[in-house]
Amino acid sequence: MTMTDHLARLRPLFIWAGLALVLAAGAAQSAASLKDADMTPPDARTAQQMFADAPDGVDPVVTGPVSTAFKQRQKAANCDSAVWPKIPAICYPD
Repeated sequence: MTMTDHLARLRPLFIWAGLALVLAAGAAQSAASLKDADMTPPDARTAQQMFADAPDGVDPVVTGPVSTAFKQRQKAANCDSAVWPKIPAICYPD
C-alpha cells in the first residue's frame, strides 16, 4: 500500500515533467526552423542576393515563354530601366 501512495504523490511531478519536455522540444524545433528559414520575402530580395555568384550581374530579360501577368508585373516594376545590382526580384521569373 505504501508503494501506491508514493506513486500517487509522484504522478503530478511526472505529468509536469512530461509537459515541460514536450514544450522544450517544441521550442527547440521552432527555433531551428526559424534559424533555417529565410525571413526575407521573395519580392524584397535583391538580384544581387539572389545571384551572389554572378559578380557582373544577371540580365532580367526573359528569353522563354512567360505569362501575361508576369509581363505586366515586370512593366509595373520598371524592370526595363533597372540597373544592376538594384534589380527587384520581381523582374525574374519564379
